[in-house]
Amino acid sequence: MGFSTSLQGQASHEALLARQDAEIKLLETMRRCLTTKVKSDREYASTISSLTIQGKKIERNEDLVGSLIAQSWRDIMDSIDQTAKLIKQQADSIENIVVDQLSTLYSERRRARKLYQEEQNWLNNQFQQLTDDITRKKMEYQKNLEMYKLMRSRFEEYYVKSGRGGRKLDEVREKYQKACRKLHLTHNEYVLLLGAVTECEHDLRTCYLPSLLHRQQAIHQEFITSWKGILQDIVKYTDFTTEKFLEIHMKVLKAVDSIKPIEEYKDFIGKHKTRPASPIRFTFDENLVDDTSGKLLPNKLTVDNLTIDWLRSRLTELEGSLKTTQQNRQSSQFPQENNSDSRILVLDYSREREELRLRCQEKKLQRQVDVIRGALNELGCEELPSGCDLSMESSFTDSPAINKRNTVADGLFTLRRNQRFMTILKLPFKSLPAINDSKNGIIRANSEGPKADKNSPPVVPLRGISHLTNNQKSNGNGGPLMEEEWFHGVLPREEVVRLLVNEGDFLVRETMRNDECQIVLSVCWDGHKHFIVQLTQEGHYRFEGPAFPSIQELIRHQWLSGLPVTSRSGAILKTPILRERWELNNDDVILLEKIGRGNFGDVYKAQLKTCKTEVAVKTCKVTLPDEQKRKFLQEGRILKQYDHPNIVKLIGICVQKQPIMIVMELVPGGSLLTYLRKNASTITQREQLRMCKDAAAGMSYLESKYCIHRDLAARNCLVGYECIVKISDFGMSREEEEYIVSDGMKQIPIKWTAPEALNFGKYTSLCDVWSYGILIWEIFSKGGNPYSGMSNSQAREKIDAGKKMNYDNRQLDDRTEVKKPKPKNVFGQV
Repeated sequence: MGFSTSLQGQASHEALLARQDAEIKLLETMRRCLTTKVKSDREYASTISSLTIQGKKIERNEDLVGSLIAQSWRDIMDSIDQTAKLIKQQADSIENIVVDQLSTLYSERRRARKLYQEEQNWLNNQFQQLTDDITRKKMEYQKNLEMYKLMRSRFEEYYVKSGRGGRKLDEVREKYQKACRKLHLTHNEYVLLLGAVTECEHDLRTCYLPSLLHRQQAIHQEFITSWKGILQDIVKYTDFTTEKFLEIHMKVLKAVDSIKPIEEYKDFIGKHKTRPASPIRFTFDENLVDDTSGKLLPNKLTVDNLTIDWLRSRLTELEGSLKTTQQNRQSSQFPQENNSDSRILVLDYSREREELRLRCQEKKLQRQVDVIRGALNELGCEELPSGCDLSMESSFTDSPAINKRNTVADGLFTLRRNQRFMTILKLPFKSLPAINDSKNGIIRANSEGPKADKNSPPVVPLRGISHLTNNQKSNGNGGPLMEEEWFHGVLPREEVVRLLVNEGDFLVRETMRNDECQIVLSVCWDGHKHFIVQLTQEGHYRFEGPAFPSIQELIRHQWLSGLPVTSRSGAILKTPILRERWELNNDDVILLEKIGRGNFGDVYKAQLKTCKTEVAVKTCKVTLPDEQKRKFLQEGRILKQYDHPNIVKLIGICVQKQPIMIVMELVPGGSLLTYLRKNASTITQREQLRMCKDAAAGMSYLESKYCIHRDLAARNCLVGYECIVKISDFGMSREEEEYIVSDGMKQIPIKWTAPEALNFGKYTSLCDVWSYGILIWEIFSKGGNPYSGMSNSQAREKIDAGKKMNYDNRQLDDRTEVKKPKPKNVFGQV
């Protein structure tokens, strides 16, 4: 059961076309969604990278020297940053591989549908032609039959009237015989045609149509195979379970596992170790009793008739306070056992402070009670004593009961302090995830050390990109370096970084350093590393290892041996990155004549050696810095994915040697601005409207691809065959829904740029709509200069004031512009 036997009817044919249209729409949806995913992943990776930069900026970092927690946090930030890089590499791979494949498959699918429809239309035309031939021959048969009947009746009539002879009868007989002969001939032709048409219809129906449908089924199945491969690539580049992500995850686990509470403050203690603080000694100032004639003695209570009553009253008061304090202490020593709030037990020092306060108060009261009681006891043995000792030393040594009680209290405080400290150590680790340990299985960090936990869930690895397996063969010996597919010529460093995605990807390029040409090996390894090929005195090439007579042999040795390029970098070559299909050889392009000049260099008319096709070539000055060369190549990178009749087509780029070139289709009419001015007297309004329509179609296509042109003007449009307008010059374009200028507003076409872009540096497709309006004005003014007679600053002031151009006199007037609702596709409504 297949296409050839089941889809021969017209309804099946229409259903097959509808299925092809639906698949084309699905491809377009997939490409658009993946483009959005790439953008969001890059933004997410950029946000994570910014976050890690902030996370590494630790305040008072000098006070955290030797801290395991701080070092673990730095390791976690580094791991998160590596994750962001992998996510960005993943997004770049999706854009450079999957989106390109989808674009190619989309174009091929549309072309296959067109060919099938053409073949089906031809087949239907053949059937119709056979039917028409039979119909015409049948009508001729009927006509000759009528003529035959008429001539026969006339012959019979004249034969009866004239008898056996006569001239008139001979004429009638001749006409009758002629009509009879013609009828018989037509009969024979009709019979022969029926047989031939039957055979032809049989061949078309039983041979050609099944063959056509059989080929279509094979094409569809091959298409599905390619589509499946693309979906597999999507799964591959969105996989977060590969070794790289798992390796990062294990680094995070090791960073956390390296924290040991007992060693956290080891360096801190060693650095800031000091002697115990000296006790504060309180002594009686003897100068106070110098003028008392010996009646008042230092550190002695004065017990006489002036103080005896006060001492007794004071003793009673102190004993009452002491009893109350002792009762409060006893109640505070028995906290509620059902208090389950561990945070309060750990962090709340109020109970401990209250206990210390009560203990100190009890000591103070007990000391005063003992001293007063001792002084009063001495009064009973001596008559009028002069006083008693009040020194602090004697109070702590002469009172065994107090010292015993203090020792118990100190021990209780020390025990509770140690228990609280252990609780503090335990608490932060209760929320730590399970850690995989090779010896103890899955453990959970705590203050008691690791323990096996059989019920803990398994560790879930992170997901990421696995590096590609290397299944490519090395290049052969001999031949110039530029013939090697992994040699990318003078491709700028930023473009090289974009191509090197997976660990071990490498390519060779050429660069200028100190006015000297050097060959560089670029490798994706822990970031991106670039190694200059060293030239020995014998004329051989090397890195750190052995030298070889050619760069090809050196690269092949490094690739096949699996040895690191340098011991310090550890970079190993795994997968050579071959030149992209749109990278051409400079020698394949023959420059013919200069036809213009651009921002980066001259523009030439050229010819391709292989197919003798005439093309247009943009060149980049050799003296420009790499940043400018990167911007120059940006136009080629944008154009390579576009395919629209109103967008100039890219053929390729040449980066094998200087100068770098962008090869595009040659549009014979040249600049639209020049064309308008040269043909101002002959251009009709219909042609002007068609030019506007072509530009709108091209800009609508760009908007559907989320591309902002930023430099739409007549000078940047080209006129092709049949006066078709093509959008060109994508040097300022950005593939974003919204672009904010961050490097100033230099070289901005003021008179073509929207006010919001001039004032705030914010570009969207609506800014291109403004430029499109200026382009319409240029077309209908037949190449006029917008805001004629005004400088850029003057025109900008007028625009900000709400004035606009008048199409009749090309001046500004004060008419208020009517605001219209913004359509979803702003160019699709033109």
